[in-house]
Amino acid sequence: MRTRESEEMYLETILLIKGKKANVRSVDIVEELGYAKSSVSRGVNLLVKKGYITLDHVTGDIEFTEKGKSKARNIYERHLILTRAFEKMGASAATAEENACRVEHVISDEMFAVIRAFAEN
Repeated sequence: MRTRESEEMYLETILLIKGKKANVRSVDIVEELGYAKSSVSRGVNLLVKKGYITLDHVTGDIEFTEKGKSKARNIYERHLILTRAFEKMGASAATAEENACRVEHVISDEMFAVIRAFAEN
């Protein structure tokens, strides 16, 4: 998995987990994505270094920085809009969801704007 895609998957996953529970820890990400603990640990540390999240080394709690929350929300918005557009084109909900999850990480801003306009009409 490319670095940007992996980074975005972690941010989106943290956002979704935060929607379900107050405190997010690395183990929650492991359970949600099915990744190895070592991979998640490495990914979380990279997000800390990039200033997207903070990690409480006592409790293990993960919190977004403003920069990280903004990026996570943007990724999730792309996911929702792409899913809606694919369904509007005739894809099943499952197929739309699966493909949106992959496309959201590689689509250009210009192409996303075109798809957004299509989905919102």
